[in-house]
Amino acid sequence: MNHYTDVLKKYADFSGRARRQEYWMFFLFNAAAAIILIVLDFVLGTYPLLYGIYALAVFLPNLGVTIRRLHDTGKSGWWILIGIIPVIGFIWMIVLLATEGEQAPNQYGPNPKALAA
Repeated sequence: MNHYTDVLKKYADFSGRARRQEYWMFFLFNAAAAIILIVLDFVLGTYPLLYGIYALAVFLPNLGVTIRRLHDTGKSGWWILIGIIPVIGFIWMIVLLATEGEQAPNQYGPNPKALAA
């Protein structure tokens, strides 16, 4: 839960680096919340009201943590646009997000694993 709230606190921070754990825990909690809100929307007959509000609320935090995750692998935040390419871009984006970050400090900042230890 801390990873989710930490990402929300840095909602518009596109600089620095994010660990794999931070990104994937945010992704997991975000996906669970979205599924719950979609089901709730259908039960209440308001689809996509609640989910739409939630999606708008987490758009910038999601974008920020994704760019910081790319920074951890040594890539520019502009690599997020690779996801536009059908199928291959989506797969390549998952590979980039799942790749271990650089151990040494890079141009985007120090290793977040070293800071956490």
